[in-house]
Amino acid sequence: MAIISVTLKDPDTMYDAVQDHVDEELKASNLPEDEQELVKDARVEKYTDIIGDFFEYGEYLTVEFDTEAKTARVVSSAELEKARNK
Repeated sequence: MAIISVTLKDPDTMYDAVQDHVDEELKASNLPEDEQELVKDARVEKYTDIIGDFFEYGEYLTVEFDTEAKTARVVSSAELEKARNK
């Protein structure tokens, strides 16, 4: 059995997913539209920063599949950088 590493590239997926999520959150809120726009930018930035730890350059996502354990895990950007610098 083996660990197989797959890197997926899509420059828009993460950003679009965050935008869609924040839009849904704000639709459910009681904030006026002008306030929603101000909150939206802050939330998009906050969520993108958190999720961005797993996307290299905002568009590459690396997943490792363990064929023995039959599991998958997302590899953080920091892990990838550390492995390159060895």
